[in-house]
Amino acid sequence: MARRRFFVDEVRRGEAELEGEEAEHLTRVLRVEIGQRYEISDGSRLYLGEVIEARKRSVRFRVVESLEVAEPGVRIVLLASLIKFERFEWMIEKATELGVTTIIPVQAERSENGLELAARKRIERWSKIARSASQQSRRIHLPEMRLPLQLREAAQTDARSRFYLEETPGCPMLLSVADRQVGESVAVLVGPEGGWTDRERGQLVAAGWRATSLGPQILRTETAAIAALAVLTSAISSR
Repeated sequence: MARRRFFVDEVRRGEAELEGEEAEHLTRVLRVEIGQRYEISDGSRLYLGEVIEARKRSVRFRVVESLEVAEPGVRIVLLASLIKFERFEWMIEKATELGVTTIIPVQAERSENGLELAARKRIERWSKIARSASQQSRRIHLPEMRLPLQLREAAQTDARSRFYLEETPGCPMLLSVADRQVGESVAVLVGPEGGWTDRERGQLVAAGWRATSLGPQILRTETAAIAALAVLTSAISSR
């Protein structure tokens, strides 16, 4: 059975500390004992840690050894138009499980008014959701949760391959282009409810983004995001 994995803020002088709700879960729910071993990550490296102290909201580890892990070969950036936060948070959780590297909320023309300002106050909460999902899915690196951007700013996101999802007929399928065109980094941009405006399409095309499709069905923003990430991770894994 695989060991549980926890994220710590840092590993210093061969020790690390887990605090707050996660430590309380470890002590009260899992009944952690001195000497038990868990995998711990500081967001860049993975270690085997042994518990040397356990209090209600603090657990200290001694690093036993560094663990070798395979690094992800492709950096995946998800740019997702803002939608109602309950659905957006579900998308953050699932995108994290699928290995996304960076999540960028985007204020599109058809995004609901006020969401961008409200989203800025939710970044800490969303980072916690991504952290929890990272532990559950046994990631090593936490995804970066960025502040919301206007579409014109989001269009400048740097990646070797950049695709935006389009509802209009005639666009190539994401699966067909991902197999051939995904480089060391890929960005996928998902539109809001109601789709892109003509002006937004013009901005994206001018910035070098390629329109792609997931098929004839009209998907919710969060569904489209997860479907696109599944296509990309499958294409990357099969290379």
